[in-house]
Amino acid sequence: MPAQSAQSVQPAQSVQPAQSPVTVLGLGLMGTALASALLKAGHPTTVWNRTASKTGPLAAQGATPADTARDAITASPLTIVCLTTNKDVRALLAPEAESLAGRTVVNLTNGTPAQARELAAWAADHGITYIDGGIMAVPQMIATPGAYILYSGTDEAAFATHRPTLQALADTKWVGKDPGLAALYDLSLLTGMYGMTMGVAQAYALIGSEGIPAGEFAPLLRDWVAAMTDAIVPETAAAVDTGQHLTDVSNLAMNREAFTNFLQAYAEQGLRTELFEPLQGLLDRAVEEGHGADGLSRLVTLLKQS
Repeated sequence: MPAQSAQSVQPAQSVQPAQSPVTVLGLGLMGTALASALLKAGHPTTVWNRTASKTGPLAAQGATPADTARDAITASPLTIVCLTTNKDVRALLAPEAESLAGRTVVNLTNGTPAQARELAAWAADHGITYIDGGIMAVPQMIATPGAYILYSGTDEAAFATHRPTLQALADTKWVGKDPGLAALYDLSLLTGMYGMTMGVAQAYALIGSEGIPAGEFAPLLRDWVAAMTDAIVPETAAAVDTGQHLTDVSNLAMNREAFTNFLQAYAEQGLRTELFEPLQGLLDRAVEEGHGADGLSRLVTLLKQS
């Protein structure tokens, strides 16, 4: 199913009470932040965690601890799950399928599109409404401006019904009826973040190899990365969507020749090179396949497995 553009879902009239009950399964740092936000918004919140002592701080805020996952599930029409992996989610929910039937599960556990689709299929087989989600925030950002959560699933009406509750956590962005789309958007956004983080780490290691403090270099790096991101993100998107990769700025042949200096400098300065070595190989392949005149956007097409 083709991905739909992410868009914020605007408030709509709903039959759901403003303070409807909700259950949270999993009280790690993120799960605890989610439950706390629901409590602050006035929702009767039932919580459960495999390590029962983690319910204590939330109970002090007004949450109702459940002795078992089943007790927690049957306390609310909506169950939010936030565990470490989707394997953990399946292991937790499978024995509770009968209790979950007729209810809605919102899974905010990080995972892959295929995992989300598999869980959605399992839920449908057991009469459970399944919505997958991707949290674009750290725990401290929950219920603050700038945080948002991506959602997808076959039952958009169920999402609309529970949206007033979910809005207590962060801004909501519905991305489509394919259950795997929230995970796809989530991992794509995180991919951009990790790529940037690796570049920042290598930059600090390089500047620090001569004893220059990271804090002294930080303003230059921040402004440079921001300026480049503002240009590269939309320009690369336009090139990918149109298939037009020619450039009058810096082509792949030029980058291929220049990039050897980066790896050489890292080695000369006593740094490891494994973060950036793969890029040299990709640049080499791009030129060898006849794309030397193209811009860096051409690398997007070369990342696809043949």
